[in-house]
Amino acid sequence: MRRKSRLFALAEALRARRTGVTAEELARRFGVTIRTMYRDLAALQDSGLPLRADRGRGGGYALDKAYQLPPVNFTAREAALLVLLADMALTQRLLPFVETLHAARDKVRAALSTSAQRELRELLATVSLPGVPGLPLAPGVQRVLEAAWFEQRPMWISYRKPDGREHRREVQVRSLVVDRSVTLLNCTDLELGQDRQFRLDRVVKAGLLPLP
Repeated sequence: MRRKSRLFALAEALRARRTGVTAEELARRFGVTIRTMYRDLAALQDSGLPLRADRGRGGGYALDKAYQLPPVNFTAREAALLVLLADMALTQRLLPFVETLHAARDKVRAALSTSAQRELRELLATVSLPGVPGLPLAPGVQRVLEAAWFEQRPMWISYRKPDGREHRREVQVRSLVVDRSVTLLNCTDLELGQDRQFRLDRVVKAGLLPLP
């Protein structure tokens, strides 16, 4: 990567995060020596980018917290890939977070000009994304799962076993597994203190629990 392109990519990487990152980490990411990375960071500072270096644990290089980023401008090509990935996640059930994905996809579309939106529609019309249909889910369960996952909240579920009986469990979701038509929740059962796995399609009701 040429230095000019690397400096641009480095600036974008720093803009994408507000927590510190060490010069060593950046050097590994961009495949340069630590000495070269220090020169690149100094060049960005000299060009006016409000870059600060914090020492100690959790420190590193970061943009000044008072620095306001300009609005994101997508090209039709960039937006097409982002929308395409969102559509793929929805149709192929890569994630069960439907509402959040729809909202993110709509924001990407809304950021485009009229001509770019037209180009986006034309590009998307040339791609087909056949997916694996998921098993039907009880209303409202996905919304509760989204909140529990993103906010790291415990939740209660009413779970229907294969014999048809329902059991209420209080759980903390640790990870998700999307296996073709079935979404599996790997949880810690808060009452038993054990790891349990539940099928999302068998969760008939769910709600958030207060934080401990």
